[in-house]
Amino acid sequence: MTRGSTVEPLGIGDVSGKEDVSPVTESTTYRPEVDTSGIDERKLLRRIDLHVVPWLAILYLLNFLDRGNIGNARLYNMQADLHITDTQYLIALTVFFFPYSLFEPPSNVALKRLRPSRWLSFIMLIWGITLHGVIHNYGGLVGLRFLLGLAEAGLYPGVVFYMSCWYKRSELGTRVAVFFSSATVAGAFSGLLATAISKMDGIGGKPGWAWIFILEGLLTVLCAVASFFILQDFPDTAKFLNETERVWVVRRLQEDMKFSAGGEKFKMKYVMQSLRDWKTWVAMGIYMGFDGPLFSFSLFLPTIINQLGFKANVANLLSVPVYAWACLVTVSIGFIGDRIGHRAYINLHACNPPSLTAVPQGLIGYIILIASTTPSLSYFAVYLAASAIYPTIRKSIAWVSGNVEGSYKRSATLGMAIGWGNLNGAVTSNVYRARDKPWYRLGHGITMTYIAIGWLCSLLFLVLLRRENARREAGHRDEVIEGTDNPVAQEVNGRYKSVEEARIDKGDEWSGFRYST
Repeated sequence: MTRGSTVEPLGIGDVSGKEDVSPVTESTTYRPEVDTSGIDERKLLRRIDLHVVPWLAILYLLNFLDRGNIGNARLYNMQADLHITDTQYLIALTVFFFPYSLFEPPSNVALKRLRPSRWLSFIMLIWGITLHGVIHNYGGLVGLRFLLGLAEAGLYPGVVFYMSCWYKRSELGTRVAVFFSSATVAGAFSGLLATAISKMDGIGGKPGWAWIFILEGLLTVLCAVASFFILQDFPDTAKFLNETERVWVVRRLQEDMKFSAGGEKFKMKYVMQSLRDWKTWVAMGIYMGFDGPLFSFSLFLPTIINQLGFKANVANLLSVPVYAWACLVTVSIGFIGDRIGHRAYINLHACNPPSLTAVPQGLIGYIILIASTTPSLSYFAVYLAASAIYPTIRKSIAWVSGNVEGSYKRSATLGMAIGWGNLNGAVTSNVYRARDKPWYRLGHGITMTYIAIGWLCSLLFLVLLRRENARREAGHRDEVIEGTDNPVAQEVNGRYKSVEEARIDKGDEWSGFRYST
């Protein structure tokens, strides 16, 4: 990139408040022969939203429902009927996370190559038929939890990557927040649904907890079949858009530094770029810090409330307003994040309202849970915990996704970050031990530590992104472009025939790319 060249401010937010972008000439424009001047941006974006976001939210609702309903079923004598101990129950929860974590990176690459409509529908069908309600012993429970983890692994990272292929960086946070709010809805809905389904106890010779798994699994199977016909693939092939609209979507993404939006052939070097990128490893720390608490919270909230002295039905029902609050906060934070354009501050302040030096809100919640011996105070504290866990985990992914360019590199980075975060669910699914009830101070303490790790990694991510933006402003990352006089360009940064070749080859490592903070 030549110093002093014309720039186009995108307002995403780097160290100077603006983005430095090389001029997009006709040679770098996707399908330059297509005139898109007549496109109504607001109207088309609303149509894209309606085709992309609502159905994905439904899929994630089912994903979260089928993963977490074991916590609801446990309150209706599941352990006694299966003759399993508390330790065996925790092992069954833990087994889920190993395939769930390890299969996420390859699943994201498979989604890109096999198309979302096929891949997401297939894995949904697999996890839908893992009907936990037909098992009779500990071995069956462990086997089905392993299969469930393997099948569910690809949905969340796949959907986040898929959405990043449709929206600009300044738009992604709100859509991810709306999508993820379905998890909080699932948390609330699961309590209501479990309470209602449990009344089927004895029908067909099945206990109430078994019917919870069976009916919710059958619903997933039906939606998996429908997904094959409902889900669209990527913008350049979407059937609900005409040719002009497809070109417009791809161009606007490329102008937002998503140069691979027009299509990208798979090369192993893109995966290796992800492995060598420090952002991947810091993102893993961020996601670990908030995903670990997410699993412990969702799996054990009914149990925690139950052990505070509330009966099974009441405990499930009392979980509903907690998730409703989490949904409201998640969507609100997502909207604010896209408006102000600085996701780092959202991450740090969502946990930490007053200032960067105050005790984060989520930590306050868990400190109360550790110290409290009053059920009503402990119940209040879970609202504070939800206020930190749910909004920040989704803003983190939108933040990371917006700072990784190259569709295959982004899919690998998201797969690794989310996979590592989910692997920590194997730890947090074991921290609420039966012998620690009713106050579970060890579990609360470990969860609090995870939140602190996420906060510190978010701060590190912000500092390093700003430092890298400053280096690029100073020209330290400039590539040698043949035929261009740039005295600060260095061979070590690469030699290319054109700016377009450099930015396509290097993605977010290109000197003209500016990270959003």
